[in-house]
Amino acid sequence: MHSLDEVREDFAATLDPRMPLAPMSIEETGLETSFLLRLAAKCATEQDTVTPSHLAERMKLSKAVVNLLIKELTKLAYFEARGLAGEDVRSDIRYALSSKGVEYAQAALRQSSYVGPAPVSLDAFCRQLGLQTIHHERVTPEVLTDALEGLVLSPSLIAKLGPAMNSGQSILLYGPPGNGKTSIAERSARLFRQTIFVPYAIEVGGYVISFYDEAVHQPAGAAIYPKADRRWVECKRPVIKTGGELTLDLLDLTLGEGSNVYEAPIHLKASGGIFIIDDFGRQQVMPQALINRWIVPLERGYDFLTLHTGKKFKVPFDELVVFSTNIAPRDLSDEAGLRRLKYKIFVNTPSRADYFQIFEAYALSVDVELSARDLELFYDRRYGDESLASCYHPKYLLDFIGSYCEFNGVRKVASLDLLERAWEGVFTTD
Repeated sequence: MHSLDEVREDFAATLDPRMPLAPMSIEETGLETSFLLRLAAKCATEQDTVTPSHLAERMKLSKAVVNLLIKELTKLAYFEARGLAGEDVRSDIRYALSSKGVEYAQAALRQSSYVGPAPVSLDAFCRQLGLQTIHHERVTPEVLTDALEGLVLSPSLIAKLGPAMNSGQSILLYGPPGNGKTSIAERSARLFRQTIFVPYAIEVGGYVISFYDEAVHQPAGAAIYPKADRRWVECKRPVIKTGGELTLDLLDLTLGEGSNVYEAPIHLKASGGIFIIDDFGRQQVMPQALINRWIVPLERGYDFLTLHTGKKFKVPFDELVVFSTNIAPRDLSDEAGLRRLKYKIFVNTPSRADYFQIFEAYALSVDVELSARDLELFYDRRYGDESLASCYHPKYLLDFIGSYCEFNGVRKVASLDLLERAWEGVFTTD
C-alpha cells in the first residue's frame, strides 16, 4: 500500500518534474480557508445553482478541495442543498446560496470583484519560476541558425548574438534604423523550446493579481493530466514587445478602479520568457529613468512590487531583456547605466553583397523579375557616403515597383528606370 505522497511522487516522475500537482487539501492550496470560502460563494452567484463539479471547474481546484469548501459553507448556512442534479443517485448535489449566503457573497464581491480560478500563493509562484527559469535552456549554434533563418546577417554578428542570447540576461541592440534589430529580437522567441507553467492569478496579502493574459501567453496545447494543478496553464515561453508607449507606470501593479483586483505589470507577465523594449529612447520617459528602474532587477535577478496598502513584496526577475534602438548608446545613458546592460551589439548596415542577397530573395518572393546589371548600377548610383544602404530598402523599392506595374498593367521588372522611380517615390530627397 502506497501513501498519497508516494503515489504523487511516482506520477510526477513520469511527467515533467516541473509540473505543479493539484492540491488535495485546503492547506496545500497555499491560501487561507476564508479566502477560498469567499471565492466559492462569489462563483455561486453566477447561476441559480451550482454543483461540486461546476465549482471545481470554475475555481480550477480538485473536487476533494471543493467538497470541503461546500461542507463548510453549508455548515455556516451560506449554502443550501437543492437535490440531485440528475436522476442517477450518483449525480452531484445541487447547491444554492441562502439569503444569508447572498449577503455573504455580495460583501465578498464588494471586497474584491475577482471571480474565477483560485490564485496561487506568492511562494508557489516564486518557487515555480525557479523550476522553469530561462537559464535552464541552452542556445546552440544550430538552434540560433534555425531561429535566424531568412535574415541576412553577417557571420560576425551571429557570433556575437549566440553567447548573448544564451546568457538569458540583458542585450542592447543598436545601430542605424531598418537593419533588422527588431527582427532579431523577435526571432529570439524561437530559441527557447521548453514550455512553462503560468498561473491564472496570484494572491498577495489577501489581494488578487491577475496574471495569465491571452494576449501574451500562448497555451502549449499539451495533454491534460488529471493530477496537474489546473490553476496553472502550460504555455510557450512568452514574448512581450513594447515600444514608445512604455511608461514607468506600466512596470508597476495596476489596481482596477472599484474592483480591488490588480493587473500584473508587463515585465512580470514576461517571466520565464523574453521582454523586448523596441525603439528604446523614444519613450515619453527619459531612457536614464527606465534604466534606473531596471538596475536592481537586471543586476540581482529580482524586483520589488508594492500594493496600494504599502506592502512591498519581492518577485523573481527571470527573463531575457532585449533593448533595441537606433540612438547612440552614449546618448541614452551614462556609463554607470549602460554597465547594467550586459551585452551591447552593434547591428550595422548591410554590405553590398548582403544588400543584393536581400534584394534577390524578396524579389523572388513577390514575383518581380530582376536585372543584376541594373541593380548594380542603381546601387553604385544611390549608395555612397551620404546615403547608406538599409535592410528595409529592398522591400520598399520592390513593393513600389509591384504596385506601379500592376496599376499600369505591365510586366513586373525591376529595371534601372523603375528602381529610380521607386527611389523618388519612396524616399525623401532632402
